[in-house]
Amino acid sequence: QVQVQESGPGLVKPSQTLFLTCTVSGGSITTKDHLWGWIRQSPGKGLEWLATVDYNGGTYYRPSLKSRTSISRDTNKSQFTLQMTAVTPEDTAKYYCTRWSADTAGYDYWGQGTQVTVSS
Repeated sequence: QVQVQESGPGLVKPSQTLFLTCTVSGGSITTKDHLWGWIRQSPGKGLEWLATVDYNGGTYYRPSLKSRTSISRDTNKSQFTLQMTAVTPEDTAKYYCTRWSADTAGYDYWGQGTQVTVSS
């Protein structure tokens, strides 16, 4: 059974860089037809896709956030990380790491989410 677990700082000050890590167990992040990524949900708003890394290490970003976000992976640790620079209070949200599968053409695994609050 695949499990994904987010970890992060909880509280970040404006203009700082946010680092979030997703640890995957029970599966490989290099398996073809699986995409690993980050989605967030701000208070009162819908789900917002942020970034994805594929089985080959290819990366994809939400265009409006591309200049501030970076996704990377460590295949030895079975982890992938989101870096977001110059955060503002508008980046306050619950951040989820996810797996998208070609088998189901949808997100089949989600972490529990980690709350990130941007505040001075």
